[in-house]
Amino acid sequence: MRCALRPAMIAATLWLLAGCSILAPIDPKDAVSRYSLDPRVQPDPAWPQAGWQLSMADPETTPAVDSLRILVRTQPNEIQVYQGARWAKLPSSMVLDGILRALEDSGRIQAVARQGSGIGADYKLVMDMRRFQSEYADGAAAPTAVIEVSAKLLHLRDQQVVASRTFLQSVPASAPAVVDVVAAFEQALAANSRDIAGWILVSGNAHEREAH
Repeated sequence: MRCALRPAMIAATLWLLAGCSILAPIDPKDAVSRYSLDPRVQPDPAWPQAGWQLSMADPETTPAVDSLRILVRTQPNEIQVYQGARWAKLPSSMVLDGILRALEDSGRIQAVARQGSGIGADYKLVMDMRRFQSEYADGAAAPTAVIEVSAKLLHLRDQQVVASRTFLQSVPASAPAVVDVVAAFEQALAANSRDIAGWILVSGNAHEREAH
């Protein structure tokens, strides 16, 4: 397994990488590389224009899933972490930020903001982040980046869930090195952001038509 990291189009602040094995518990005293995902989503021309406002709650998850350590499942019941590597932000924040940016950049929604921002939202997005990890399939030379999010769109006036869906993205890494795994995560996060943003717009508009 190689240890050298080649350049990649990923924002990262690099410190000294300790050791040659990429799978090991991380000693807090060790210097680490911190990786920040920065996905850019092109809006789908089929996305509708929404004349309503949306608030987004922080995803529900567990500390074991929402970790700054980059998780890898090497066996069905075994989770390890990449030595000398961490996320710059918690995965739950990256998931929320990706969807928020996709909606803002699309120009297809009247207003969207995090819960508590003070906007008069008509709908709220609530999420359960179930997986944000890389996983090795049997015999695979490199892992797959996996992001799984369960989402619900809530109409605030009557507290009705108008749509719910589970989104799963799996992107194989080109190699087992950390930088290649992070690149796969960036692709998975971009796809997750795009799919959830489009689903929000379509589902909210469908409910608006039914309500009127």
